[in-house]
Amino acid sequence: MNKKNNRSKFIVEVQSLSLKIQNKQILKNISFSILTNETVAIVGESGSGKTLTALSLIGLIPNKSFISSNKMSFLNKSLTNNSEKVWRSIRGKEIGVIFQEPHSSLNPSMKCGKQLLEVLETHYLKNKNENKKTIFSALKDVQLDDLERIYNSYPHQLSGGQKQRVMIAMAILCKPKLLIADEPTTALDVTVQKEIIFLLKSLQKKYKISILFISHDLNLVKLLANKVFVMKNGKIIESEVKEKLFKNPQKSYTKGLLFARPSLNKRLKTLPTISDFNSGNFIEKIITEKERKEKHKVLYSKLPILEIIDLEKKFFKQTFLFKKKKFFHAIKSFNFKLYKGETLGLVGESGCGKSTLGRAIIYLDPPSSGKIIYNGKLLTKTHFSNSNNLRKEIQFIFQDPHSSMNPIKTIGDSIMEVLKVHKILKTKKDRKKRVNDLLDKVGLSNYYFNRHPHELSGGQKQRAVIARALATNPKVIICDECVAALDISIQAKILNLLNDLKQELNLSYIFISHDLSIVKFMSDRIMVMKSGELIEFEESDLLYSNPKKNYTKKLISSII
Repeated sequence: MNKKNNRSKFIVEVQSLSLKIQNKQILKNISFSILTNETVAIVGESGSGKTLTALSLIGLIPNKSFISSNKMSFLNKSLTNNSEKVWRSIRGKEIGVIFQEPHSSLNPSMKCGKQLLEVLETHYLKNKNENKKTIFSALKDVQLDDLERIYNSYPHQLSGGQKQRVMIAMAILCKPKLLIADEPTTALDVTVQKEIIFLLKSLQKKYKISILFISHDLNLVKLLANKVFVMKNGKIIESEVKEKLFKNPQKSYTKGLLFARPSLNKRLKTLPTISDFNSGNFIEKIITEKERKEKHKVLYSKLPILEIIDLEKKFFKQTFLFKKKKFFHAIKSFNFKLYKGETLGLVGESGCGKSTLGRAIIYLDPPSSGKIIYNGKLLTKTHFSNSNNLRKEIQFIFQDPHSSMNPIKTIGDSIMEVLKVHKILKTKKDRKKRVNDLLDKVGLSNYYFNRHPHELSGGQKQRAVIARALATNPKVIICDECVAALDISIQAKILNLLNDLKQELNLSYIFISHDLSIVKFMSDRIMVMKSGELIEFEESDLLYSNPKKNYTKKLISSII
């Protein structure tokens, strides 16, 4: 009798779920269950099968796929062999979904209010005023202000955090029993990440919702989940209640996911990766305070390679004809020096002007005023023409490797194009050899020369972008959120690679990020930016141990 009662408490039961796509086994004997008002997390690297497991619960598996299971039920009703009509009645109403990227999940040509309205009209026949009240109530639930503005805004008019809150409002609109949250905080600021996690917790408490939380970041999972399932190559390799898993992980893969994020308590020379834990060869090398001081003494005894003096950037605000032009001050009187061989961190929340500053330095968005001095020489826009050496010497790694590469060109052709534009090497044969050498340097085999960007994983694309940045033998590289959208374990590999390249090629980095634990690991000194202004500038360990500004303290306290 008790066993039957326990069974009835399960909102989701999955037993031996397997999935094949075009005869390739993707999921293998997946089993898990979710209780009412419980949060279950599925964690693993990209491609491990986390998202496909969740999509199986709402009938959104890819075409030409074959799914089998001993049991797959929701609220004691079987989910196998459902018609599309039944699936549509479940999606959005009984099971809400928060997708990974709100920017691509929301319709860019439709106002947010209309998109929310569509969800209600699909499942309920209410009048317009009632629907608007329900929508405003959901927007309030996700802690959005200025509801009328949000309702009438297009997605591009909202910040990343606001867009994600609109997605959550859409998912809870019909008061579902289960909420699937698929990487809901990826690429968001640390402060916003924490807010979203606490928001999910409060919504769960208010509406007694069960949550299936999908993530690659175990630190996030620690804040939210009751039970954790670890996935690798389509299998669940470890499962445990949260406290036990974090205290005593059994599998080396789980340990790799746990410890790949930089520590705030010690400064490691190299970050451990999953392969290090699998091989058991990782030896922790700690950089002492004495070593840091000696390094900095040598570093700062030289002349700076780059100096920024009173740099400002203004954007025109849209005004009516004949009215006085108004400005938005994106960067306000910014000053710093970058030394040869130094990594200078730049942190701040989204919209504070970090990327604008990086782009202004290389005249992608020319500064409105101020001076940029490189190797003692005052720079102007003409110095950054393609024919000038300056374009070679200061390179930029963009945030999203996928959108910064030409999708119709192979990786090899994209890098060869850089060599051709800058007239580096005369023959095609020499350029091809140089590209293969660069790919080898960033840990990619020659196989990737003839591959297109869509054929590469996120980590591989980022390596290719780094190879392209190195093609011109630069002295300074501006890294703009270059690991933000990558798995924690892939982040560790890319950060180690950047440090190795800096050492080998004597590079200087301006490292832009919203993730303060990563910036601390990478940087010699850190600049804190708020609303276009430099508000704090200090040696990185000192900044963390003794921040002066409340804003800096807030950023540090938000580290998960």
